[in-house]
Amino acid sequence: QVTLIESGGGLVQAGGSLTLSCAASGRTFETNVVGWFRQTPGQERKFVSAISWGPGSPIYADSVKGRFTIDRDNAENTVYLQMNSLKPEDTAVYYCAALTYGNAWDRADYDFWGQGTQVTVSS
Repeated sequence: QVTLIESGGGLVQAGGSLTLSCAASGRTFETNVVGWFRQTPGQERKFVSAISWGPGSPIYADSVKGRFTIDRDNAENTVYLQMNSLKPEDTAVYYCAALTYGNAWDRADYDFWGQGTQVTVSS
């Protein structure tokens, strides 16, 4: 069992920045990847970014590439999503998720999910 708790959401003006945190607890050693997803009303939950606890390059959706940076602190079992140059279309509930094995791009392969944190970008 792994528990994930997101924090750091809020209201920000377009062009501003926010950093989200995902704190993992429980049997985190059984997971290999932590990803971020986002969802707006009436749409499916979409992939944003993912990072391995071990070596390897993080991956990003094209919509956030160059603006968002994912990072992790293994000692604290925490993954961060630094969001810069925010746009109104970034408004969504952001979720973190942990994957044991599978395709890190595929929402269906993730095993554990947090409850989400709201990010609202005003124009």
